[in-house]
Amino acid sequence: MATIVPFRALRPVPNAAERVAAVPYDVVNAGEARALAAGNPLSFLHVSRAEIDLPAAADPYADEVYAKAAENFTRLRTQAPLIVEQAPTLYVYRLQMGAHVQTGLAGCFSLDEYDADAIKKHERTRRDKEDDRTRHILELRAQTGPVFLTYRASAAVDEVVARTVAAPALFDFAAVDGVRHTIWPVAAGDTRAVVAAFAAVPALYIADGHHRAASAARVRQQLRSGSHAAGEWDTFLAVAFPDNQMQVLPYNRIVRDLGSHSRESLLASLRERFEVRDGPASPARKGDVTIFLGDRWRTIDLGPAPRGADPADRLDVSRLQSLILGPLLGIGDVRTDKRIDFVGGARGTAALERHVTEGTAAVAFSMYPVSVDDLMAISDAGSIMPPKSTWFEPKLRDGLLTHLI
Repeated sequence: MATIVPFRALRPVPNAAERVAAVPYDVVNAGEARALAAGNPLSFLHVSRAEIDLPAAADPYADEVYAKAAENFTRLRTQAPLIVEQAPTLYVYRLQMGAHVQTGLAGCFSLDEYDADAIKKHERTRRDKEDDRTRHILELRAQTGPVFLTYRASAAVDEVVARTVAAPALFDFAAVDGVRHTIWPVAAGDTRAVVAAFAAVPALYIADGHHRAASAARVRQQLRSGSHAAGEWDTFLAVAFPDNQMQVLPYNRIVRDLGSHSRESLLASLRERFEVRDGPASPARKGDVTIFLGDRWRTIDLGPAPRGADPADRLDVSRLQSLILGPLLGIGDVRTDKRIDFVGGARGTAALERHVTEGTAAVAFSMYPVSVDDLMAISDAGSIMPPKSTWFEPKLRDGLLTHLI
């Protein structure tokens, strides 16, 4: 079963929502965040990435950054303004990116279920990133960025969603990237129906936001170790989307140098091991990886995936690592190796070409996207995906719904 809990959201008044809403803190670097928030004092990036309001050389994990986040949060609550919902509420959150539409339920979810792995994970978290968001939550006493969940689609949930979106929306705007964000409050009677429908959902899966969820669990642990009893900190903020509406883009790779190889010798080594042919920039099927080397794209056929292997080992990103990046380019642990970097699929293959032609990378690899079925199978098996395997698009926005703890 899955538990969804209505909550008294801290949210902008409707006419401020578009200016408050901000991309997730972890999809932009400090320079990009500073540019996005420029000229907009209401941008939630002043809260989620408060280092943008300090000198450029500031350590993003310094005490003054968290103090600035708390100061900016207090200011934003007054200036936007942000208001607290009168009664605990669930919300329908719709994302529209071009022709793609996905509609989820926003609410709070059980940290007991998270700790018991009833909310399933597919990614290891890094302690330094957990430390950052744990401190951020404690300084603000708020969870400010929703976790992105998925679940096997439920007709009962779909019925409530259909009724809810027939009513007037609370927020409805197109962000600067063209993604339309629409949020409706769920009526009280339908809230009970949603809670009952989720109770019949066999499992929830974290699609994106493992560090936010892990940090919420650590905050609860810290508060419970003190004098605090049960409270809002026993749940975490998330939006859950049905699996049949999810859009997964590839997470591509660039490598800064060719190690001991020249372009010619790397290509020769690849041809010794695989079928390599000229082809388009994006792979057409699972099992193909495209490579930009020199001035053209080629397709590498990795061959059939090994039968009976751990489902994570059957992923193209795993096989690229074990068959090419490791043995041919000397890339060991992709979490720590400074020679490799990752480019989200939303940036397109043109971004990969630019890295190579401008000299910031020697070679680029474009991946076929992992499926939601793969994600669920890996999570169900208790396995872990390689780092940077999935890029979910469109992204949720921070600042529209905040969970006060």
